[in-house]
Amino acid sequence: MSRDRDPRTLRRSARSALIAASVTALSLTASGCVVVHGEREILPSTTRAEAAKALQEFTTAYNEADKAYDASLDADHTTGALADIDSARLKAGRTNSPDGNPNHTPLKLTDAKYTIPKKAGWPRWFLVDAAGNKGGTARWLLVFTRSSLDDPFQVAYLTLVAPGKVPRFKKDADGWAESVPVNSTGLSVAPGDLSQDYTTYLKNGGETFADGSHTSQWRALREKNAKKPGLVTQYIDEPLTNGDYQPLALRTADGGALVFFTTRHYEKQTAYAGTSFPIPGKDVLALTKGEVKQSLLMEFVSNEVALDPPKGSGSEQVTILGRIQGMTSAEGS
Repeated sequence: MSRDRDPRTLRRSARSALIAASVTALSLTASGCVVVHGEREILPSTTRAEAAKALQEFTTAYNEADKAYDASLDADHTTGALADIDSARLKAGRTNSPDGNPNHTPLKLTDAKYTIPKKAGWPRWFLVDAAGNKGGTARWLLVFTRSSLDDPFQVAYLTLVAPGKVPRFKKDADGWAESVPVNSTGLSVAPGDLSQDYTTYLKNGGETFADGSHTSQWRALREKNAKKPGLVTQYIDEPLTNGDYQPLALRTADGGALVFFTTRHYEKQTAYAGTSFPIPGKDVLALTKGEVKQSLLMEFVSNEVALDPPKGSGSEQVTILGRIQGMTSAEGS
């Protein structure tokens, strides 16, 4: 039987551990700056009741923001990649429909499964795997994170994964999961390197990632679209790993990891001399600075979820299970 501590007990325990660790771990550096190394006690990131409450609060705020096309209404509930993607989507929607979203359908998440890791230090985070009334039969994966006890939980990653593709996770006797360090050497690719390796793969190809819609098929599509009659498209891909974009990983039952990570992508479309640039869609124009004459530079943020196998497991290719990308800005010239 899984044991779950009362939210107030868990908060008191976490605060006591934080105070104790802060007092004992203070050290004076050569420059005279005081460094607090942080909490060392391994604790569940939250309780199941608090996780369920965070999901409910996020869904409510997300629906209010989508209905009104108002990014301020869910800004306190999103961060990282999702915040970038969602706020840009809402900005474009509000520009084109100031009175709100005429096609709003409330998001409903059901059959929620919570995977909460025990870990030391910050951020604290957990995963929700739920069914949604949008996206067909796909499972919605939402990663909630916070950087201190005083912060609310916010969704940093949101991806959709085909049913049956979410792996089983390693859990202890109480049902708590295991967080995998970003520098783990026991995996095909260290979680902290996936963002860089993925962008390198998109440019050069290789064997690190298994074929699929977000790898080989995406590369083939970009190559196909690189040159069209009267229009050239260039691609630049960059890793995003710091701060709110840091990768997060859960240990799977087979010793591998499910890793969430972020990347940034640029697409520059340039019309041939003497030709007219095709008119962009209204959502693109809503996020575009400058006049689009001969070229358009678009910036995208993408969040991915990948299955990273353990070393020595036979097939050590990383599989991208899901990816959601959104345009965040553009510039015409």
